[in-house]
Amino acid sequence: MTLPDKDPTPAVSGRIIPAAKIQFLPEDRLWIAERIQEVLESGQLTLGRYGAAFEDKFAAFCGMPHAVAVNSGTSSLEIILRSLEAEGKDVLVPTNTFFATAAAVVHAGACPVFVDMDPESFGVRPEDVEKKLTSKTAGVIVVHIGGLVSGRMPELAALAERKGIWLVEDAAHAHGCSLGGTPAGAFGIAGSFSFYPTKVMTCAEGGMIVTRDRRLAEEARIYRDQGKASFTQNAHVRMGYNWRLSEPHAIIGLKHLERLPSMIASRRQTAAIYDSGLSRLRHLAALQVPEHGICNYYKYIAVLRERPDRKELKNRLRERYGVSLAGEVYEAPLHRQPVFEQYASGPLPVSEDLCARHICLPIFSGMSHEQADQVVYALEEVVG
Repeated sequence: MTLPDKDPTPAVSGRIIPAAKIQFLPEDRLWIAERIQEVLESGQLTLGRYGAAFEDKFAAFCGMPHAVAVNSGTSSLEIILRSLEAEGKDVLVPTNTFFATAAAVVHAGACPVFVDMDPESFGVRPEDVEKKLTSKTAGVIVVHIGGLVSGRMPELAALAERKGIWLVEDAAHAHGCSLGGTPAGAFGIAGSFSFYPTKVMTCAEGGMIVTRDRRLAEEARIYRDQGKASFTQNAHVRMGYNWRLSEPHAIIGLKHLERLPSMIASRRQTAAIYDSGLSRLRHLAALQVPEHGICNYYKYIAVLRERPDRKELKNRLRERYGVSLAGEVYEAPLHRQPVFEQYASGPLPVSEDLCARHICLPIFSGMSHEQADQVVYALEEVVG
């Protein structure tokens, strides 16, 4: 794709619009600091009352009976897979996802089998999943890319049930998202969330498992604490690890969870401006949220008609118009990553195409209308 060579126009705000930005209000920072002082004084810095409160509130937010807090979204996936006894089996994984999704499968002793991409949702299609099923398949991981829950999630859940395999949701992007009233994380046997600093809500570092399965929740609590039967018992019954979430991290998560609805509302306002602006462009189209779906817009994904020189596009938007594009989701599909070459089984053409010609627009909680308008103006000038 050749970019039009238009004269630069000064940025509306005179400042660079960041690709992403974490929002902590001053009163929230004070609340967090006071409670961290409290736990520092108490000496109980892990698996304490704030961690338990965070689990209870997050479970209620997702409409699930059980939540288990851990130290990362990657850990939460591996713990789920270990609890499901995936070792030695095949697990279907979208090729369009972050390294951690497939890495968790490998670390749990299972074999990732990559599935091509759904152009409508950037997730996976039931028909592509079904083609990959064999007698060795234990389950499938579905990823809600950018916070978009595919309109075909009910079909995927029904397929898994019909075929006798489990479905796990990598909901690392999808805090507060839903489809038809069902929250992300509640379609399968378990859901995995990340609280990495780039996410819509954060703990600084952290993850959460949600599930309706009491046995899985109990296993997860064992695995996260070095495989011990209980916190007070030095009897190791599983090959666990130090996957605990600290009390300071839980305190941060509690406050951000409280703010999550307002932060999502802010992002949706920005997305509405983008939806309107991109409808006027010929060469760029937004990924559509399905009917009855709620998206948190962790990423605002747009697809270019032709493959661009993304480096040139990013440089021009930043240098001429003060706009920083967010990172792609994802620049290269996993079956093309060197570390997963041994698991690749041929081309996956949809992902290879769409990973190369999509961009993510700047979006964050507290973004102003003027900043969103500036992004749209820049895209009109550079992409057209």
